[in-house]
Amino acid sequence: MEFNKIIQGDCLEVMQQLPNESIDLVVTSPPYNLKNSTGNGMKDGRGGKWKNAELVNGYSHHDDCMPHDEYIKWQRDCLSEMLRIIPNDGAIFYNHKWRVQKGLLQNRQDIVSGFPVRQIIIWRRKGGINFNAGYFLPTYEVIYLITKPDFKLAPKANALGDVWEFKQEMKNPHPAPFPVTLIDQILSSTNAKSVLDPFMGSGTTAIAAILNNINFLGIELSPEYVEMAEKRIADFQSQGRLNFKEKEIEV
Repeated sequence: MEFNKIIQGDCLEVMQQLPNESIDLVVTSPPYNLKNSTGNGMKDGRGGKWKNAELVNGYSHHDDCMPHDEYIKWQRDCLSEMLRIIPNDGAIFYNHKWRVQKGLLQNRQDIVSGFPVRQIIIWRRKGGINFNAGYFLPTYEVIYLITKPDFKLAPKANALGDVWEFKQEMKNPHPAPFPVTLIDQILSSTNAKSVLDPFMGSGTTAIAAILNNINFLGIELSPEYVEMAEKRIADFQSQGRLNFKEKEIEV
């Protein structure tokens, strides 16, 4: 199988074409369906992490506003394919966000229930914004560690705690980018030789894979984001490595 590329297309359709147990690790964060919200959510234009409120403006080629039941089925189908693709010592790091819907916590058990979740990792973000007086400012996202039975961490990685704090990526034009440092910590904590990100976005997983000498495969629906990711990867390969020092990077 050919690695170190991004395939433009529907992630579910592309994953269905990948062989069983063909990729060691999956690291991804899907769209959160934020515009299908019972609160003010991302609808009124007041929020957003950036000056120009990129997340409020939305994703390219995805409206992030599916009916809830349809969204849950889609994500469970995606997780089923991810689980099929990894070997018996493989794992999925599935990042999602808990939120309040109709006044109650939506903790994503409707997505991950029944899958072999071994642990949750709390990714605490620095900063944030909250317009709802009914609850405190949310400052974290959850990474579900979904594993096959023989998965083990790299030597000494089990000494890491399960609460991680990383700065949000602020200079990336994608509406919801991962910090490279977050993905670097995940990859460097495993023995994986290959990684798949079926929601590749701006290419952060690929950059972290290059840093760790791991083969990557990305899937991305938006041609705009594929182009963005490929340029970002090329720029990083030519000069970005020079900025990497002690897990701090800007690309």
